[in-house]
Amino acid sequence: MKPGFPKNAFVYLLIIVASIALFYNFFAPTGETREISISEVARLIKEGRVERLAFTSDGEIRVTTTGGTGAALVSRKEPDIGIGETLLNLGVTPEELGAIEDVVAERPGFWQSFGIVLIQVVPLLLIGLFLVFMLRQAQSGNNQAMSFGKSRARVFSGDRPAITFNDVAGVEEAKQELQEVVEFLKEPDKFTRLGARIPKGVLLVGSPGTGKTLMARAVAGEAGVPFFSISGSEFVEMFVGVGASRVRDLFDQAKRNSPCIVFVDEIDAVGRQRGAGLGGSHDEREQTLNQILVEMDGFDTDTNVIVLAATNRPDILDPALLRPGRFDRRVTIDRPDRRGREAILGVHVRNKPLSPEVDLGNLAKQTPGFTGADIENLVNEAAILAARRNARTIGMPEFQEAIERVIAGPERRSRLISEREKRVIAYHEAGHTLVQYLLPGCDPVHKVTIVARGQAGGYTMTLPEDDRTLYSKAKFEDEMAGLLGGRAAEELVFNDVTTGASDDLRRTTRIARSMVTEYAMGESMGQRTFGQKEELIFLGREISEQRDYGEEIAAQIDREIGVLVERAYAKAQNVLAGYRATLDDLATRLIEEETLNSEQIQAIIGHPPANGRSTEEGAVEDEDA
Repeated sequence: MKPGFPKNAFVYLLIIVASIALFYNFFAPTGETREISISEVARLIKEGRVERLAFTSDGEIRVTTTGGTGAALVSRKEPDIGIGETLLNLGVTPEELGAIEDVVAERPGFWQSFGIVLIQVVPLLLIGLFLVFMLRQAQSGNNQAMSFGKSRARVFSGDRPAITFNDVAGVEEAKQELQEVVEFLKEPDKFTRLGARIPKGVLLVGSPGTGKTLMARAVAGEAGVPFFSISGSEFVEMFVGVGASRVRDLFDQAKRNSPCIVFVDEIDAVGRQRGAGLGGSHDEREQTLNQILVEMDGFDTDTNVIVLAATNRPDILDPALLRPGRFDRRVTIDRPDRRGREAILGVHVRNKPLSPEVDLGNLAKQTPGFTGADIENLVNEAAILAARRNARTIGMPEFQEAIERVIAGPERRSRLISEREKRVIAYHEAGHTLVQYLLPGCDPVHKVTIVARGQAGGYTMTLPEDDRTLYSKAKFEDEMAGLLGGRAAEELVFNDVTTGASDDLRRTTRIARSMVTEYAMGESMGQRTFGQKEELIFLGREISEQRDYGEEIAAQIDREIGVLVERAYAKAQNVLAGYRATLDDLATRLIEEETLNSEQIQAIIGHPPANGRSTEEGAVEDEDA
């Protein structure tokens, strides 16, 4: 970046020079002077007391007397008559005039002349600069006041290198929906001649990190049109009317640059349902929303401006915002499946050096439930680990370590634990591993370790064989038994239990409650659900559950939950009691090696007696606190 010329440098330079000149003229030591008449000068010459005469063009005469003592003598002559003629007319003889050692014409010094000029010019310049400065300050303050209601949207032109659909993977259905928006912006006649109407807005809905903003940027890049990007929170300020003014200014800019795309990220910041705010029905947020509603579907409808908006809370948006004519389409961007995760991995490893043994399909299988942002973070962590190990390529060990770091946190091998605590953790994790390995409804065990990672003293990682969306009652029961396998192993081996199963108990209870109240999988509750979720729209979060049943039903629900949990615990105890020797072998190997992979686990336990394992979306980690 080139260094710019300092602002107002000329003004500062002028002030410095003027100060020097004024100091020279007013404060420089010039000595004491005394003015005499020209006839007095002639008398001194006749008496032989003048040593030097110096005269200037403006008629001033400086007289230097013999001895050089006393005040300097200054006189003046007629401007049109020479000094010699003047003195001769006053009776000075040529011989007396020739006796003077030096009669010269003296010019004013540079600083003296420059100072005289500055003294005359600088006041006028300073007055002019002061007036200009005050005018600029007034204009600047006026511009700031007027720009307070201007839109703060970032504008990306269509001719710059942009993101395209090739940079977005794992959401093929969403890309197909948005491809029509791109085609309309490129070829509007293709649709208008058939009477089709441009969609006014497209709402992108999805969990955080699924790529909603990236998808909006890709649409703008594919269409090659200007792209206005702004966050919903940037509309609202503490001053009344600012939000609505910014909305008007944003859409005015968009209309002047049409066809174009306006992207509002996190629109729930201003699009929440009206009438639910703490400020009543006339607060600033609702005025902003009203202006958005008018701009999207007001009287001026003949504009090629498409509004894209993103949110992860579509349930709290105002119904007027979601009706056809405003947000005509709702595109859901969900968490990617295994093939989608593999495609996203391929996008993020494009320009990175990979080892030949890296299998993206295997990595996609090990990352169920990961979003696009999670996968990007995973690849970045693997690259950082490879650089830390001074490797030239990113290998499979770095990716494996990165997966565990993203899920459970970094290893804490420096954590000091006693031998007894280490043995308890080993049996706890061995109990999880054995029960989950043997029960057909549990996912295959991928890894078990007693090395502390994050907040966990140890953990067992299970990975599904495939993605799925439906879960059976048998699978839930086996999962609960697998979660309780650690507590059952502690009780079986040590005749005591620890706090290490706190997270397992919490997750088991949550599964059992969902089975009874949401999925009607209880024994005696019939085919119905219990409880309605209640939330405040303004707060945007669930705060309570509305009970639509009485105390007798509540007690019955508690009994059903207790029955399911106890049944799962008994199942885990039976499995461990039947495989006690295998449990001891697993715990011993964990104490010796600290970490076992799936091949090592299979070598210790052998092939499971049952096949046809169930799967689920999302890796299960059983943590020992």
